[in-house]
Amino acid sequence: MCNLYRMTKGTAEVAKMFEVVADLAANYAQEVYPGYPGLVIAEGRARAMHWGFPLVLKGRQGQPLKPKPVTNAREDKLLTPFWRDSFAQRRCLVPVSQWAEAEGAKGHMTRTWYGLPGEEVFAVAGLWRASAEWGDVYTLVMVDGHPQMAEVHDRMPLILSRAAQRVWLDGSPSDALALCRTWEDAIAVERTGERWAGGGGSVRASSHLHPTLPLQEEG
Repeated sequence: MCNLYRMTKGTAEVAKMFEVVADLAANYAQEVYPGYPGLVIAEGRARAMHWGFPLVLKGRQGQPLKPKPVTNAREDKLLTPFWRDSFAQRRCLVPVSQWAEAEGAKGHMTRTWYGLPGEEVFAVAGLWRASAEWGDVYTLVMVDGHPQMAEVHDRMPLILSRAAQRVWLDGSPSDALALCRTWEDAIAVERTGERWAGGGGSVRASSHLHPTLPLQEEG
């Protein structure tokens, strides 16, 4: 599953690419982490939302615990109660420059980045909704992994071609489900020595600049 990605372009530039209105007050970092803001294309606008649908779990005494951000929605679960209403009514696009997966032995995992050759920004299928906990939130839709990443992970974000983007946003749920398949063309793979958790420094360095990253999310 994807729990870290990059979006390196500004709101105005992305809005122009997707031919939507830019919310110039949108605030997000170039590296997007679960529970933090990212840029989303929804309802004709490029605007910031928090990444992850809130999932409220209960403790041993039945008390509600701190919500957990569910950052990924598997394509085979889009019609389950947790996702169904958003899939039917609130599909969106998430501009992405690269996404990362953890690679290597436990305790020494590094970041391997994936993207599209020659593309600085591409569209990943997403869902969004309003939440009482964090305001408007979004999640990425996941499909079977690409052969080029088979040794690292068996899932990847649902990448949408230009033609497929309009169908995802405005088509019927059946039309949208038909788009849920692995990207067929080549992807770009960038292996690094960046730590998976701890801010992206060298595997021999330590950092507290960013939150610790989980290996996967439910969904």
